[in-house]
Amino acid sequence: MAELDLDPFTDVLDVPMYVVTAAAGDDRAGCLVGFASQCSIHPARYMVWLSEANHTFKVALRATHLTVHVLRREQRELARWFGSQTGDRVDKFERVAWHESADGSPVLNEADVWFVGRIEERIAGGDHVGFLLTPTEQSPPAPQAPALLRLSDVKDFEPGHPA
Repeated sequence: MAELDLDPFTDVLDVPMYVVTAAAGDDRAGCLVGFASQCSIHPARYMVWLSEANHTFKVALRATHLTVHVLRREQRELARWFGSQTGDRVDKFERVAWHESADGSPVLNEADVWFVGRIEERIAGGDHVGFLLTPTEQSPPAPQAPALLRLSDVKDFEPGHPA
């Protein structure tokens, strides 16, 4: 049986975009991610999918935690920085304010809403690997739900690591 293209289905979706960061030893990395979702309520679990071609993936393989940041629609340039550059050539953290979480994962100061998750499992999924996360630390609640940065806001970005 031939594999179907998912484009007719996914083209109608306008998913939120996230910046996911990782640290392992002295290496820090971060990238723009559109494949992510809560996958369990009790216990709380979140799945983030990272491209195997991405520098962040290589760091995440050695990390114990990842930080998932929700971006507001007006943070398009921050998203472009993390989505259009590659950590193979650029230190993405030298131009942004950030701090370390309790477990050493980079947290972007500009993000109002974020959580740090302990990596419970890594699951192969084609050209991406899923990182199953258990929340260990999070931002204070947002006073109101922000207008989120979505796929339609970043479709014109040139990826740092083209697929």
